[in-house]
Amino acid sequence: MEKPKYRHEFKHRINMGDLISLSGKINIIAAPDEHMKNGSYFVRSLYFDSFSDKALREKTDGVDKREKFRIRSYDMDDSFIRLEKKSKFHGLCSKSSALLSKEQTENIISGNYSFLADSENELLREFYIKLCSEQLRPKLIVDYSRKAYVYPYGNVRITFDYNISSSGNVKGFFSAENGSVPVPEEIIMEVKYDEFLPSLISDIIRAPARQSSSFSKYAAGRYI
Repeated sequence: MEKPKYRHEFKHRINMGDLISLSGKINIIAAPDEHMKNGSYFVRSLYFDSFSDKALREKTDGVDKREKFRIRSYDMDDSFIRLEKKSKFHGLCSKSSALLSKEQTENIISGNYSFLADSENELLREFYIKLCSEQLRPKLIVDYSRKAYVYPYGNVRITFDYNISSSGNVKGFFSAENGSVPVPEEIIMEVKYDEFLPSLISDIIRAPARQSSSFSKYAAGRYI
């Protein structure tokens, strides 16, 4: 597996007025994500954790070096599904991913994941080891709508996530109705970049009341 590339990542809790104002300003200088249709797209993530909730505890305890695994789909399209491993170290983040089929995803959710051991993909083999050694199991589905923009200088990506909801019905990953419950009043702006954040971007998102947050959709969903 290639050495992970770590990036800066900041999250900010914002309100609906901020969402409208900031996304409008960002849209003038940054390009909309190519996957956006009608101004946004739908994200569904299935998070995995151990029986002792290792990933959740490390997040809430602020452990400096941590990782989590999730399976993600977009716009309920079961032809494009990814396993993602998100790592954090010294405040920087990296993400690696591997494609999964719908059948493979259903098998993993059902606990039939032995096929991962023979995969040619190193991330899928690592996931198999963690499923066995750490007893990772599917714990929570998180849904939300996302507006996303990219800015080439600094490799900046800005996202606005809203209509966040969660469900413990992990077997309903491919179901439009899975009993999800809203995460109240949460709208999250995320800003990711490589070595530097251009002043043109930072000037737009800077405001005294808009402080960086350690918000986690997974943790918020677990604590509903």
